[in-house]
Amino acid sequence: MVQAITARRDGDIYQARQFWIRAAFLLDPESPIVRIGFEDGPKSFDDIWVEYAHGREPKDARGAPICREHLQCKWHVTPGVYGYSNLIDPTFINANARSFMQRARDAQMANAPNGTGVRFKMVTNWQADRQDYLSALVSSQSGSVRLDRLFGTKTDSSKAGAIRKAWREHLEIDDDELRVFVNTLAFGHTSENLDDLRARCDLSFRIAGLKRVPTHHSSFIYDDVVFQWMSQGRVEFEKESFRDACADEDLFGQSMERPKIYGVKSFEHPLDRLEDRCDDVLNLVPVFDQRYIRDEEDWSKTLYPALESFLQSAARDQRQLDLALDAHTTLAFAAGSVLNIKSGRAVGLEQRTLARQIWAADDVPNEDDWPTLNKTILEVDPHSTDIAFAVGITHDIANDVRQFVSKHLPKVGRLIVFRPSSGSGAQVIKSGSHAFAFSQTVKEGVRSIRSESATRALSHLFIAAPNALTFFLGQQASALGPLTLYEFDFEGARDGSYRKSLTLPITQQGSKMLGSKVHS
Repeated sequence: MVQAITARRDGDIYQARQFWIRAAFLLDPESPIVRIGFEDGPKSFDDIWVEYAHGREPKDARGAPICREHLQCKWHVTPGVYGYSNLIDPTFINANARSFMQRARDAQMANAPNGTGVRFKMVTNWQADRQDYLSALVSSQSGSVRLDRLFGTKTDSSKAGAIRKAWREHLEIDDDELRVFVNTLAFGHTSENLDDLRARCDLSFRIAGLKRVPTHHSSFIYDDVVFQWMSQGRVEFEKESFRDACADEDLFGQSMERPKIYGVKSFEHPLDRLEDRCDDVLNLVPVFDQRYIRDEEDWSKTLYPALESFLQSAARDQRQLDLALDAHTTLAFAAGSVLNIKSGRAVGLEQRTLARQIWAADDVPNEDDWPTLNKTILEVDPHSTDIAFAVGITHDIANDVRQFVSKHLPKVGRLIVFRPSSGSGAQVIKSGSHAFAFSQTVKEGVRSIRSESATRALSHLFIAAPNALTFFLGQQASALGPLTLYEFDFEGARDGSYRKSLTLPITQQGSKMLGSKVHS
């Protein structure tokens, strides 16, 4: 009984914090979010809904604007996974008769009969099972279903065909109707626990000017107040009415100047769209197919010039700015090379560890018990002059890099491996200053090794680290000499190995016009 009550309470907290993360944007005059609802809307998709300003909406898989997004929040006490068959099983959503898909279909027919303008999204701490073909159908960028994959085969005997058949028969519709319906679906997975979501709320409250609840306080007033509003019939808010409601509850804290936040994305975070909270966003997503660049020449010919122009414009009138990088490792390094240490700009990096934080090179003093960075030199070929550097902070990448070097980089003579003294892991880096200290260690290591080698030696740089560290290292690119960066296929969707990305310093010859590929 106690366990059931706790699970129910945690589910309410999960829903409330998902609401506040989005509702805080109503207090930002620049945010495209203009209305929000709580426990109000289509049945089974009434947990939260968000409406966007005309002309500033996110896009669906076919590029059509999504005017409104309805969220179903599903919290589980323990980690788990789901597959395509769970979506047609009523017990998956603790129902007796109608499944998630049937309820989503009802909502689509009532609110988006032509399949555009509205998205219905399940937000949960469970994720699509990697052993189930559903995981290959869900876009890692937007969480929407990839229609090209679902309808990429003609018969029901394929993996995609089996899913089409199961969903089609369960919903009693044909393929054309299924295509229209599925275009409105999306799935959002968050690995954050309830404390992490509270930390995300705190950052949003800081920007919005709402009172911040100290971390050591057990109670969190925001969890309850939204349900109090619901009991009073206040379930829908616009910018003005939400500000009034917060004022009535005395939720406003000390006002502070809102920092300018600029976003760069090459993939879409499933739950945290940069356009909702950034002053300006460089959208590089169209240049990629999921996490893979469509044309490898675009690293230097399209992406770097676009990034350079965007960041220089952002920094021109800002001596201090924050960057949100939902972007590949290569682009984080490249961003640092543009806003280098000689730029005279103080840059804070939005870093997603377990929660979203702002990291700066001098944010907190380093502590003696924090991990340090160790260097190991591995001889590959004494007759070769190039050097490979493997920086394995979040993952130990030494073996993967060594295998790649032996197969594809015959000119590499030595492999230099940087590992944390504590071992690799997602929580090794404690702060922005800690990340900066690690970047300094790597820089000095690269410079010392290069000084022993031929002056024309090329460095090959492989990085598995938080984007803040990668950015700080990129700020010192001019001291590292000529280098080539590589991207790893972490999702294993291609070859599970590395691919060459960007070589610096970059030449301006042959740069492409941006055309329709990139939009800011």
